[in-house]
Amino acid sequence: MTIRHLKTARSEADRADDDTKVRAIVEAGLKDIETRGDMAVREMSEKFDNYSPASYKLSLAEIEDLMAQVSDRDMADLKFAQEQVRNFAQAQRDSMLDIEVEPMPGVILGHKNIPVQSVGCYVPGGKFPMVASAHMSVATASVAKVPRIIACTPPFNGAPNPAVIAAMHLGGAHEIYVMGGIQAIGAMAIGTETIDPVHMLVGPGNAFVAEAKRQLFGRVGIDLFAGPTETMVIADETAADGELCATDLLGQAEHGYNSPAVLLTNSEKLARETMIEIDRLLEIIPTADTARQSWEEFGEIIVCDNYDEMLAVADDIASEHVQIMTDRDDWFLEHMTCYGALFLGPRTNVANGDKVIGTNHTLPTKKAGRYTGGLWVGKYLKTHSYQKITTDEAAAEIGAYGSRLCLLEGFVGHAEQCNVRVRRYGGLNVPYGGPAPYKDAAE
Repeated sequence: MTIRHLKTARSEADRADDDTKVRAIVEAGLKDIETRGDMAVREMSEKFDNYSPASYKLSLAEIEDLMAQVSDRDMADLKFAQEQVRNFAQAQRDSMLDIEVEPMPGVILGHKNIPVQSVGCYVPGGKFPMVASAHMSVATASVAKVPRIIACTPPFNGAPNPAVIAAMHLGGAHEIYVMGGIQAIGAMAIGTETIDPVHMLVGPGNAFVAEAKRQLFGRVGIDLFAGPTETMVIADETAADGELCATDLLGQAEHGYNSPAVLLTNSEKLARETMIEIDRLLEIIPTADTARQSWEEFGEIIVCDNYDEMLAVADDIASEHVQIMTDRDDWFLEHMTCYGALFLGPRTNVANGDKVIGTNHTLPTKKAGRYTGGLWVGKYLKTHSYQKITTDEAAAEIGAYGSRLCLLEGFVGHAEQCNVRVRRYGGLNVPYGGPAPYKDAAE
């Protein structure tokens, strides 16, 4: 196996050092919110966003006024995108059925899918107003029928962004707050004098938002551990060229200063053409300051000898977005196991997935694709089991097995829960703390 790195990214050690600094800042911020509530939230909003309204919660009148500022054309586009997300989320929800079975006479087992009772949706917007994130979190929670959906987004250029607020409201948010970063995540999860805490947090964000969710996990549920946007392009010469690869890499690198972008190919010619195209595009793309730093520090180009090597490297990296443009796209679909989402073929692209096509764009990063998928309607549902025994015969038979198995583990109290049913419903005089007899012995 010969794998050549034509371009490498910053070392893992450097990235870990950045994470340590973020962790300390977030820990202090969350502790302050827990101690001082609304006052801490206001001070942090003033400090980080230079924003201090009379109330961070928008009234219905304020929401309607902001929505009126969205053009008819933009509103139509927004509604189209939200419809695609809702339709796919509804199809997913329809696939999740409650079940009830009777595996033996008199024994009924089942499960119910119950919505999380309250969720806090974070919609990034300090640098770029992430309208689409409102569809992905708020609208999907609405499809899941979550009874209380609150949404937070930072101010954009000193004020609420009308399009983001419109998307939140149309998506089904019951409460909308204009606040960002640690203060938004902390307020939703911990609660303050004016904000009741939620049971679950969802949505992407910067490193501070991601770390705040990580530290609060357990106190509340979260959708997943989401770090900076990641993209991987898997390409060969049969389906892609340097311009296409470079465009797809920089299209995600512009997200932030630390967004990994990786080209994985079996063609050194394509790899070098892509590097030339990246240099050319960085001279004309308006977000070059961000994209260039991201590419220089976190971009990689990896050349493999064959497709099996490409598959192994791709699964090891487990990138959030994987754009595949080869002569065997469906082969990668069949064999890849670790990723956030796949985008198959040159006609497809990550931006469509981010904004409009209908799949959810909140996806696992930092190799989390090895053990979880992304946000979807099922994340808002809890699958709860139940059981019921309806006959004396079943109570005695299951109880006898339970009695003996509990004692096998040394749990006498557990065994007696079973034994008392064997005595009452089976008519057997089982000694206290002793095993219920085998069926044949009882007869």
